[in-house]
Amino acid sequence: MPQERLQKILAAAGIASRRASEEIITAGRVSVNGAVVTELGTKADPNADEISVDGKPLKKSRAPLYFMLHKPKGYVTTVSDPEGRATVMDLLPKDIDRVYPVGRLDYGSEGLLLMTNDGDLAQLLMKAVSHVPKTYLVKVSGRPTEKDITKLRAGIFIPLEDGRRVKTSPAKIRLAENTPNPWYEVILIEGRNRQLRRMFKEVGYDVEKIKRVQLGPIKLDVQPGKYRSLTIREVAALKAVARSSASISR
Repeated sequence: MPQERLQKILAAAGIASRRASEEIITAGRVSVNGAVVTELGTKADPNADEISVDGKPLKKSRAPLYFMLHKPKGYVTTVSDPEGRATVMDLLPKDIDRVYPVGRLDYGSEGLLLMTNDGDLAQLLMKAVSHVPKTYLVKVSGRPTEKDITKLRAGIFIPLEDGRRVKTSPAKIRLAENTPNPWYEVILIEGRNRQLRRMFKEVGYDVEKIKRVQLGPIKLDVQPGKYRSLTIREVAALKAVARSSASISR
């Protein structure tokens, strides 16, 4: 088998996303044939070379797995949490080969989360993060005006963790439930940290609840805390939209 970059091998083995695998390598946690490797350009043959992470050898070959998980509120979207909080990994059986979440839903949000050990697809979706549509139901405290909603549709400047302010991409927004604290359906083509909460905050409203109900062509259809395997047709459709979106973002 031809040699491949270590971060691609780790991602394909379900250790972490390719980006996170790069951090694992530079931290000196990976060895090839007994020698610690920290250079990101290093290549290896996953079938011929002995590759270990934290001293544990990688399994030689793994079937790709794809799950739709309905993340409930109160779980963090990571493989492990230094604060000891429950993670989305706790919602899957222990006997499932290692998979990891693609993208994030914050602690107080719920909804559709893709779990996979397909590093190539995960990388493609992360590269296409600014173009793969994601559909959310958002409950707002108070009633935004049509002027406020128009601003959000066009794109609005929001603050980031480092103090910078960036303009969001245009969003599709429609009223989903007309109540004193209304629900909106919001379709984003990007996924910045706490983006929906920050967008509505900029026009003067707090978000009470967020539920992601669709990722590209995949629609949420399982109960909170439950999961199911994606069908062959769903996987093919997700890969197609990811490739298309990645080509747009180049």
